Amino acid sequence: MNAMPELETFIKTLENEHALDRAGLVKLLTCEEALPLYMAADRVRKKFAGDDVHLRGLVEFSSYCFRTCFYCGLRAANNKIKRFRMEPEEIIECAKHAVSCGLKTIVLQSGEDKSFTINELCSIVNRIKCMDVAVTLSIGELSKSEYRALKNAGTDRYLLRIETSNKQLYKSLHPGMSYKNRVRCLYDLKELGYETGTGCLIGLPGQTPEMLADDLLFFKELDADMIGMGPFIPCTGTPLECEDGGDVDTVLKMMALARLLMPDINIPAATALGVKDSDGYKKGLICGANVIMPNMGRNEYKKLYAIYPGKGVGIINPENQIETIKTAIFQLGRNISCDYGSRKRLINTV
Repeated sequence: MNAMPELETFIKTLENEHALDRAGLVKLLTCEEALPLYMAADRVRKKFAGDDVHLRGLVEFSSYCFRTCFYCGLRAANNKIKRFRMEPEEIIECAKHAVSCGLKTIVLQSGEDKSFTINELCSIVNRIKCMDVAVTLSIGELSKSEYRALKNAGTDRYLLRIETSNKQLYKSLHPGMSYKNRVRCLYDLKELGYETGTGCLIGLPGQTPEMLADDLLFFKELDADMIGMGPFIPCTGTPLECEDGGDVDTVLKMMALARLLMPDINIPAATALGVKDSDGYKKGLICGANVIMPNMGRNEYKKLYAIYPGKGVGIINPENQIETIKTAIFQLGRNISCDYGSRKRLINTV
């Protein structure tokens, strides 16, 4: 079935001009026939990002967090989970293993765990940089001076998801946190020269298509270098444990629209997408994604990084996981990237 003429016009505008207003984005987010949108996103991905898929080694090194975000299983108030914190040498060994598997980016992720000093983190980053890889951090909100120190230590990229750009929804889900400070962090990261990633949770209680459209426009205004989006999955031990989760189709629409709006950015097929749908990685790759992050952490910790149900469940050893991912990529006629996977700016997307 073909898209309605109005929707076809919106998609054509996005594909050619990489811009669309809020109302047009909302109509595409709520359309029943999304295949033309996905196909356009895949064409734009191929044109601007190429057929390479970047594999990035994810190391989740601490499940401690002092925040109390309503949707996250790692929230400080959740006493139903077992916590872990890796020693620096364990982190380095995981990074070495990822490098031995041919990965060219190491992603270090944790809850907001203040047990690690900035000097300790800088030392870890510096040691990993000596392995000839790019380093991405995803460790939450810091001061500008702390971000500067980590950048000087060699950090290339930083991922800090806004989760929602709607100020009221943000406030309702993040007790004790400031939307203004979250945005400040993102602009500090950009100013300091980081490749800056952000993103949102899709399917949060109270979230509307209009809010999701605003998220996309926020990402474009920020000129984010990477957008990570996944479905909200309710988690035991959180205030939202009985809520409905996000649906895969809306996630795929958001990924496709992000690719069309910002054609040269990096977009991962998120782990949560794979949890919600056994073909989630493949579906993400054909809707604009060009990044997958295999989990290179220690097996005994993977299930303990319980930000949502199913996280880390069924993960086999890293080598087999990478081979499974590569098989899916090759089945789509795509390639495995051999470079660091930095954003290749081909046009002015601001």
